[in-house]
Amino acid sequence: MSDILLVHGSCHGAWCWRDLIPALTALGHSPRAIDLPSHGADQTPVNDVTLDSYADAVLAASTPETVVLGHSMGGFAISAAAQKDPDAMAQLIYLCAYVPAPGMTLADMRKQAPSQPLMPAVRLREDGKSFTLDPAMTEALFYNDCPEGVAAFANPQLCAQAVAPTTAALPDTARADAKRRSYIRCMDDRTIPPAYQVTMTKDWPSADVYEMSTGHSPFFADPKGLAQIIDTILKR
Repeated sequence: MSDILLVHGSCHGAWCWRDLIPALTALGHSPRAIDLPSHGADQTPVNDVTLDSYADAVLAASTPETVVLGHSMGGFAISAAAQKDPDAMAQLIYLCAYVPAPGMTLADMRKQAPSQPLMPAVRLREDGKSFTLDPAMTEALFYNDCPEGVAAFANPQLCAQAVAPTTAALPDTARADAKRRSYIRCMDDRTIPPAYQVTMTKDWPSADVYEMSTGHSPFFADPKGLAQIIDTILKR
């Protein structure tokens, strides 16, 4: 049995792991999810959020035996945590997530991708410090292959996303990169282009890279299949 900490991506919260948690539990694991600052039930004002506060939230929930999984933007959060205190977790799993490159912000990395599918849905607030997403576009971006009702469940819970964590770089990623880590690519992803997921992991050992045929939200589209891949990773 593994202690698995699930870390969500932009605009989401712990609620997005609704279907994956029971699927992992059925395989004998002990999964749990957190709300990053200003997400879900966390009351931190969105303009106070930083990448460092994301890292601290991950570290506060982790133990040296914890497997930490980050989805999408959550890849930056878990990497920042591992870079800050690599002994606070056992290993990292990136789920169609950004893997930080030294000195590059998430915004920098997004611009390197061959397309920018998320940007038409972004609605920047007047102060420029956070953004929301056009609810009419989220199903096509995030939940294109998910069961009926998922978008209706998710849309009311999507929250404003702080800009600051997406414009902060990790000057050094060596300690995070040295952790045991795996990547799960989603090859029908409409948010982070699959080709860019391949680019981010092109130098990784093939045994540490897995693929699913889903879109950006495999925890809704195929929770049992995702749980099985995670189980396989943990048994290696």
